[in-house]
Amino acid sequence: MILSAVSAVMQTIIVSYISYKINHHFDLAICLLSFFISFIVSFFVIYFLYNNIIFGKIDKLYLLVKAQQPKEIPNTEFQLDEVDSIDRLEDEIKKLAQERHKEAEQNRNLDSYRKEFLGNVSHELKTPIFNIQGYVSTLIDGGINDPSINIEYLKRADKSVDRMIQIIDDLETISQLEVGTLELELESYDIAQQVKDIIEALEFQASKQHIKLQLAKKYDKPILVRADKFRIRQVLVNLITNSIKYGKENGKTTISLNLFDEQVIVEIKDNGIGIAEKHLPRLFERFYRVDKGRSREQGGTGLGLAIVKHIIEAHGETIDVMSTLNEGTTISFTLKRSN
Repeated sequence: MILSAVSAVMQTIIVSYISYKINHHFDLAICLLSFFISFIVSFFVIYFLYNNIIFGKIDKLYLLVKAQQPKEIPNTEFQLDEVDSIDRLEDEIKKLAQERHKEAEQNRNLDSYRKEFLGNVSHELKTPIFNIQGYVSTLIDGGINDPSINIEYLKRADKSVDRMIQIIDDLETISQLEVGTLELELESYDIAQQVKDIIEALEFQASKQHIKLQLAKKYDKPILVRADKFRIRQVLVNLITNSIKYGKENGKTTISLNLFDEQVIVEIKDNGIGIAEKHLPRLFERFYRVDKGRSREQGGTGLGLAIVKHIIEAHGETIDVMSTLNEGTTISFTLKRSN
């Protein structure tokens, strides 16, 4: 509009000047007519160029930017109103900038996590390797001939080898679960009986810690789930063992099975030392330890809860944790019911 007015004024001045030179007097009618004709012509010429050339390029740029955005549900906000191409392009550029900012932040977090993970792997493997090296060096330096230490050091070296194997096996399991190459062998079975068998197997370990393992109810009737029996046993053993390791003397761990719609909710609850709230978001990360010193003394690899989470998610189910420091922890997960 402004460009059209400026153009019309300039053309009116030119026409008026030419008219004055020819007729030797100023004609207001010719000036006004010239202004209106020039304004209308300029307006349509500029609008045509602006709309077809500039808007055309803006629309192409908009489509190019839009193609970089992830697919989402269409926004119905402007379905009844015409949207200015420049405003639309501005919105998409802002969205794209926000997405790139998020990606950059995620990449920084991933890079930090990668460095932390490699450091943790190195640290976890270094300890048994150095132990083995020390025992073997002592035996080579003459300890092999000393009956008071030779068998003992060989046993310690063997224990460190077992720890290394356990770490590597756990890493391999996590990798397979993450990339989806570990296939679950789903079957229908009685999880109540499985829990009873695990409690019986871990009862001696719990008694050494003066902790009582118990079911919330008798569960006389079978509770059928469809899951990978071996992997779910792995989950249950890990969670119950953790409740024993970090339980209080004369404490207890209670396992309950609750039916809800098409799911079975498995709950492991203890009255142990609990977990501070700040640790809960990272509890299922690989090698993350709430109490690093005590965790290593207990012999864990730091991968157990990460494996648990991956196994449950591989079943398409969820796992949740609630805990209060010095009061106890409750971890629950869901499984699909079976007929």
